[in-house]
Amino acid sequence: MDEQTRKRLEELLDYRFEDQELLCQALTHSSLADSRLLSNERLEFLGDSILSLIICKTLFMQFPEYLEGDLTKIKSMLVSRKTCAKLSAGMGLHTLASVGKGMDKTRAMAGSIAAGILEAVIAAIYIDGGYEHAERFVLKTFQTLIEKADAQQHQENFKSILQQHAQQIQSSPPIYEVLDEKGPDHNKCFEVAVVLGHHRFASAWGVTKKEAEQKAARTALESLGLVDSEEATR
Repeated sequence: MDEQTRKRLEELLDYRFEDQELLCQALTHSSLADSRLLSNERLEFLGDSILSLIICKTLFMQFPEYLEGDLTKIKSMLVSRKTCAKLSAGMGLHTLASVGKGMDKTRAMAGSIAAGILEAVIAAIYIDGGYEHAERFVLKTFQTLIEKADAQQHQENFKSILQQHAQQIQSSPPIYEVLDEKGPDHNKCFEVAVVLGHHRFASAWGVTKKEAEQKAARTALESLGLVDSEEATR
């Protein structure tokens, strides 16, 4: 790797490597390396786990109201190969990779290869500078997606949020009452209301009981001031 490429890469990563060979290896694909042990495959393996740890820790601390299933759903999306490939390609990391002849013309260059490079770079930063530097890079790279994932998850988990709120203020969980149903068996609509403690909130309709329960939970959260109407329908 020439000096100009190294400087460009370190500026892109906002990190200066002590071990330049480690950085070089992180960008060397197995199609070019003399041995697969000299490629970025081992770093990719380590980087995948480091990325998962950092994302899991961040989600755990940032979203204390989410249950395990909610956290797992966000985490799976964030650490997926598709997401890593998109971020890597967006940063232009794949354009700085060392690959075999013809590989730069393949779809994998902006796909699996790009994803692997990002994971390998995370591992390289971790080995070279430690966990804190790796975490800083990951959070800088993934923070916008974490916020977007939370917004999407927020819309889909009003029942989970209300459940968490109920656990904080009382021992009994929310009760979902079916007040009415209309239409033929193959095309029913359901009206559901949430009862929390001694209070019944405004009802909501849905084409399935599950949808009606989610809408009813959203209505209750809006009434409690835990979710505003614009955010809930965004």
